[in-house]
Amino acid sequence: MIHNSKQHKWRSDKLSHLGSSIFAEVAAWKSEARQSGIEVIDLGIGSPDRAPLPEIRQALSEAVLRENSYSYPSSKGSTAFRNQAAGWMKWRFGVDVDPEDEIVSLMGSQDGLAHLALAVCNPGDLAIVPDPGYPIYSGALAIAGVRAWPLPLLEEHSFRPDLESIPEEVWREASFILLGFPGNPISVTVDLAYMERVVELARKWDVLVVHDLAYSEMGFDGYRPISILQVPGALDTAVEFHSFSKSFNMAGCRIGFMTGNAQAVGALRELKSNVDYGVFEPIQEAAVVALEQTMASGPDQGVAALYERRRNVLVEALAREGWKVPLPAATMFIWAKLPETYSSAGIDGRSRSFARELLLSSGVAVIPGDAFGNQGEGYVRIALVEDEERLLEAARRIGEFLRTNT
Repeated sequence: MIHNSKQHKWRSDKLSHLGSSIFAEVAAWKSEARQSGIEVIDLGIGSPDRAPLPEIRQALSEAVLRENSYSYPSSKGSTAFRNQAAGWMKWRFGVDVDPEDEIVSLMGSQDGLAHLALAVCNPGDLAIVPDPGYPIYSGALAIAGVRAWPLPLLEEHSFRPDLESIPEEVWREASFILLGFPGNPISVTVDLAYMERVVELARKWDVLVVHDLAYSEMGFDGYRPISILQVPGALDTAVEFHSFSKSFNMAGCRIGFMTGNAQAVGALRELKSNVDYGVFEPIQEAAVVALEQTMASGPDQGVAALYERRRNVLVEALAREGWKVPLPAATMFIWAKLPETYSSAGIDGRSRSFARELLLSSGVAVIPGDAFGNQGEGYVRIALVEDEERLLEAARRIGEFLRTNT
């Protein structure tokens, strides 16, 4: 008998650096609450509760019935999809991008965010990422062996990244800087002058700008998010992610695209050609229809009005219950500082204790802010993914919870 002294550990250490574990943890809390007979109102995951437009669903259903729809798709995306995406970029932002070399299709923007560092960096490189930030931002770096330099988003700066606070040695060493306006979990907004400064610094230090614009169609109160590619010369140093999940209620379809600098687009395309065969063609056809529909009907017919109403209803209801939270200017999320009156005997951080106790007591699920980075401690993220009646019920339950936990 051969005795092997090594102990099998078939799990990469990198997995411990991924931020998605909090969502599994919250799922366990939800299960625990339901087992206790509590009806859960899930304001945790940012999954739209509405279906795509009938025209989008019709296009998808017709395409999947065609016998010739089941061959391998192109990993870079169909010509029709890339052409339509380029047309939409021109219509929506006034930006000209080459559909042949400056667009690559993705299985949702998270697909691209997860793989980009592998495509454009070497192990040991440095990248600047926001803190708090969507978990895949830092998770992707862990997978690629890239070091993260957290850029704090502070309330005293209206949560806008302070570009001037980044040390010169960090700029000098960084491969890319990742930003999102409006962001997740915080609805940070900026003007074109800010974007111009980002591009100016990136060009000075030869750093790639990665702009996550997954919430481009979710601006409120007349605000319309802007593309970094609107800055003259940005194509020399920037790429941008776009998603159909939130803008067109196509989260389960897994479709999006990255556009911008041809070299970076080509690198991601090359990597993905070795990883997958691209997005199912019928889904690409449905995405083309989604873009056609929004271009024909205009931006005012999109999803923004729905989430703006929900935002107003929930924020006003929470204020009546004694929890004043700011109105986000965009996205489907509210970034809320914990009520000053909240007290916890929990052993975890206050954000995690609050989220867990709230769920197990009231059935309302939110995501603790520390899931998005160290700077998220003391906050929770609330997703506007229920109708207005359910949001009012959630606010009522939260108010009851706060009155018994102060």
